[in-house]
Amino acid sequence: MTFEFWYTATLLLIMTVFLVKAWIEIEIVMFSVLLLLLIGKVVTLKEAFAGFSNEGLLTIALLFVVAGALENSGMINQITPAIFGSKRTAVWRKLLRMSLPMAALSAFINNIPQVAIFIPVIKSWAERNNYSPSKFLIPLSFSVILGGICTLIGTSTNLIVHGLMLEAGMEGVGFFEIAKVGIPVTLAGIMFISFFGDYLLPNRKEPLVELGDQTREFVIELKVTAEYKNIGKSIEDAGLRHLQGLFLFQIERPGEIIAPARPEEKIMLDDRLFFTGLPKTILELQKTPGLQLLKDSQFDLKNYDSEQMKTFECVVSSGSPLIGKTVRESNFRSAYAAVIIAIHRHGKRIANKIGDIILRPGDTLLLLAEKNFYKKWYNSKDFYLVARADTIPSKPPWRGYFSLVLFVAMIVLAALEILPLLTAAGLAAIVLLLTRTVGGREAQNLIDWRVLIMIAMSFGIAAGVEKSGLAAAIANELVKLGRNFDVFGVMASVFITTSLCTTFVTNNAAAVMLFPIGISAAASIQADPRAFAITVMIAASSSFVNPISYQTNLMVYGPGGYKFIDFVKIGLPLQILYGVVAMILIYHFYF
Repeated sequence: MTFEFWYTATLLLIMTVFLVKAWIEIEIVMFSVLLLLLIGKVVTLKEAFAGFSNEGLLTIALLFVVAGALENSGMINQITPAIFGSKRTAVWRKLLRMSLPMAALSAFINNIPQVAIFIPVIKSWAERNNYSPSKFLIPLSFSVILGGICTLIGTSTNLIVHGLMLEAGMEGVGFFEIAKVGIPVTLAGIMFISFFGDYLLPNRKEPLVELGDQTREFVIELKVTAEYKNIGKSIEDAGLRHLQGLFLFQIERPGEIIAPARPEEKIMLDDRLFFTGLPKTILELQKTPGLQLLKDSQFDLKNYDSEQMKTFECVVSSGSPLIGKTVRESNFRSAYAAVIIAIHRHGKRIANKIGDIILRPGDTLLLLAEKNFYKKWYNSKDFYLVARADTIPSKPPWRGYFSLVLFVAMIVLAALEILPLLTAAGLAAIVLLLTRTVGGREAQNLIDWRVLIMIAMSFGIAAGVEKSGLAAAIANELVKLGRNFDVFGVMASVFITTSLCTTFVTNNAAAVMLFPIGISAAASIQADPRAFAITVMIAASSSFVNPISYQTNLMVYGPGGYKFIDFVKIGLPLQILYGVVAMILIYHFYF
């Protein structure tokens, strides 16, 4: 064994300890290991940082922009009821409803754009409905990994092994050939994730959401119009009972005030619903079709462009001309070119109609106004304070449809191999920017730079594991051990070895490294080499234990607020189940 071998093995062990203990942020740990591999001359400078110019990394960056345009337009949010259902049910039911379509979709489109699109959708849905996003984002990643083993194009790993088989003079893999193994394995994996996910996954929420009663809340009044689809349903059935950061405390209808609003109370046409909640959730709620804040000639509150319109919080000063006037009397829209969305009065819940509220010193107003509002009024004596508030992304409907058409065109161009995915994604991003569907600063904010940096560094670490001979040495030893247990034993050794390798290097690198070993092992016992090629193909996608071993795992790591150990808790038993079911099926179909 060489110095590079033991040096790399030690670094990997230390890195694993640091990641499991979560002592330091994952990107700092990865960069430190990469730097030490460079200092130890295990990898060259070019190899260490080759990931930063990797085609896959550039593609992910562009896909963040394209997917973000869809999310910011609100287009994708329209399908969440179809995925999750409108009623509040057990987490396992929600996981099952999400995982099945995600896996089916990933069998035909690239995993990365799919996860990029659905991370913000699922995170937003979970927060809105008082679920923890951490219960759903690892299952999202795992579901698309599982679905990818069902068809030839489901993941790049399948295509790589297919190419290696052709180079070796073997017949390539048919489009649905691996489905007979992939579909049962995927279903077994999804059942495991659905039934055990709620117990094995953490229950972490955003810090602001966890503040509960200590968080400053605003009051908003919304009128139910004929467009609202839940008229006649109870508050519970309409999904208004467990909204995250929002509480429906009063309903007002002609001649009647219902307070408190009970879960079984039915929602009627022209009801006025009074909610108390956080600014961000209030902004999301007022965009619900059929819940009308107020009619306004200056602003289209349902379809405003968040690049031009921003939200602000203003505290009314003691010398303000607004004091003693109702919101209606103040002519606020004309005077300030802004709309009052909600009002907060410290220590008191305001149950009046927004227009009838008499403004007092210290009242905090949540406003929607043009983006130059801050510069115009921050020094005004009318307000103690003018501060920018969280602005949820919003676009006019036509921009949503335009973004959807561009996304579908990008997928079609890439799927039909008219253009590489990188080129198609780049073209889509440029069109979005030129048409102002996405602004320049917005595009920068849509890219998750932390994820990109971690993915880039994972390539350098993988190169070190491969160059040091660590992966090959472990592979050879396990294959030797398997020879003592006949065909199934050797096949199992190849599977386990590939699975272990893909935990520490990328799935594609593991497939390339283990393919010749698998074919050699088959020849040594005079077994069908095709079966061993399929074994490598299926095993190389078993990336569940280590978040840095698969790009989609890294993509959900930050948004889910996960720790390394979270992947181990659910990923290790899933990887064992995956391996057992896959090996039995491969042995059954090929031997």
